[in-house]
Amino acid sequence: MLAWSGLRHRYAGGAEIAYADFALAAGRHLLLRGASGSGKSTLLALLAGLLRVQEGELNVAQTELQTLSPHALDAWRGATLGVVPQRLHLSEALTVAENLALPALAAGRGADPARAAELMEALDIADLANRRPHQLSVGQAQRVALARALMRRPRLLLADEPSASLDDEHTLHMLALLLDAAEREGCTLVIASHDARVVEALAERDDVSEVVL
Repeated sequence: MLAWSGLRHRYAGGAEIAYADFALAAGRHLLLRGASGSGKSTLLALLAGLLRVQEGELNVAQTELQTLSPHALDAWRGATLGVVPQRLHLSEALTVAENLALPALAAGRGADPARAAELMEALDIADLANRRPHQLSVGQAQRVALARALMRRPRLLLADEPSASLDDEHTLHMLALLLDAAEREGCTLVIASHDARVVEALAERDDVSEVVL
């Protein structure tokens, strides 16, 4: 499902980040862990095609990302990825249902209300469809962000520091949501985190591999 070799990235004026070769089989999930500045966010951005591969090979969902043109990379991203960002970035001007429609609209497609209804039901937020983000609890907002990431049936689900600013209870709740959603949707989950609570919780699972940066 994921593999990279000889992968390196250098920011202008910055140090080079080199990643040890790695491969993740289909059906498994991945925890990227390491201290701030270790290269977790850079690797997530490479996996998402938001940063171009400068050196090495990167295969995601049977696609060699370094071979794609910018246009093809945009199309691949829209068809393959779901992202739950560290900051949820829900639009306050829109309802929950309208927030879920954004991925399709951004890709130039029509809204898919049936898919939105399916996800809201699965994530127990169907009764929140007409609320706006400021009317949601932390847990409800997390569910909305996850539903939005799943709207296009991604093969790869990326979560960047999903426990940021969360207490212990909400951290475990968010991890359970992500893992349950990945299993239900049949997608690979990649979590980037330096949170010891996340590392401890995922260490108990035999379907999660780990890369330490």
